[in-house]
Amino acid sequence: MAESTSGFESLEVWKQARIFRKMIIDISRTLPPEEKYRLADQIKRASRSVTANIAEGYGRFHYLDNIKFCRDARGSLNETLDHLTVAFDEAYISFEQLTASRMQFEKVLKLLNGYIGYLKKQKQT
Repeated sequence: MAESTSGFESLEVWKQARIFRKMIIDISRTLPPEEKYRLADQIKRASRSVTANIAEGYGRFHYLDNIKFCRDARGSLNETLDHLTVAFDEAYISFEQLTASRMQFEKVLKLLNGYIGYLKKQKQT
């Protein structure tokens, strides 16, 4: 994984969301063929939206815009978790896969909420 020393790629929240996205892409590849254009596509798009929104918000250079995109990222993060529970409920993934994904989800959610809090404080100063 190539590392950048500046920009959105230096944000820990983006790095952890990238790990989560890669986990989801791996899971999507194991879904049955009949889910290729349904669940697999939806879960990939939702997980990609997390990192994309963090990056887009960072590039806006305005705290309120950045916060809005981070909130969108949080929504996509939760959407991805819902798709994971669907995959589990349909017996497409194991409990272990769901648990590992949920652990990374929690890490990203905590960092994202912290980043939003940081941006809110920056806005006030």
